[in-house]
Amino acid sequence: MLETKANPNISKSTGLPRKRFYRARAHSNPLSDSHFPVPISPSHVDYSLHYPHFFPSSDQSDSSKKIQFADIGCGFGGLLISLSTLFPETLMIGMELRDKVTEYVKERILALRVANPGQNQNISVTRTNSMKYIPNYFEKGQLSKMFFLFPDPHFKEKNHRRRVISTHLLDEYAYALGVGGIIYTITDVEELGEWMKACLESHPMFEALTEKELEADPVVELLSSATEEGQKVARNGGQTFRAVYRRVTPPL
Repeated sequence: MLETKANPNISKSTGLPRKRFYRARAHSNPLSDSHFPVPISPSHVDYSLHYPHFFPSSDQSDSSKKIQFADIGCGFGGLLISLSTLFPETLMIGMELRDKVTEYVKERILALRVANPGQNQNISVTRTNSMKYIPNYFEKGQLSKMFFLFPDPHFKEKNHRRRVISTHLLDEYAYALGVGGIIYTITDVEELGEWMKACLESHPMFEALTEKELEADPVVELLSSATEEGQKVARNGGQTFRAVYRRVTPPL
């Protein structure tokens, strides 16, 4: 999936893809039908295509190493790249619906691997619809972190069903997250921030992290600084609204 190929859109000076050739609409409709390959089950995800450093062949049946972090709607991959150095032995994947953006992240990861041998081998990206196919990629309790950074606010009330955080979708995320796993959300839209927090607060399988826990988590500061969208908000002096919750066992 991340095989090397000549690409005229790569900058000769930096070796990185030039973003202007991969521009796409800010968001896509997650309820529309898209055509891309989807694994039948988590056991059909070919890790060798995503992480050849860790999986030289497609036979991974005996390996206990699995994807642990999922960046939902990963955009241009800034968070993945920042997390890669913080957790170099943790496999993580970006899940993005827009085809041009997905291609950009693939090329960016490849270029970084070439420029920095031995680094960024633990990150990858796939084009998919996370609102439909989470169970196709992850086993029950497989993930330890999920990220939802600056998602589409879908302002119109009739389109709220397209929001990536909702009560029924949290059931699927709770399935994929192990007990103790964490969901990170952030937005610059106050109403959406309140919506996501309310959904998480009312769900029996999630509880909010305390302020002390948030301060101790090195990932939290990346939520507003690692992504292109977060950097844009900071440049414009905008506010952000964060909700970080832990997966728990529901009371009997």
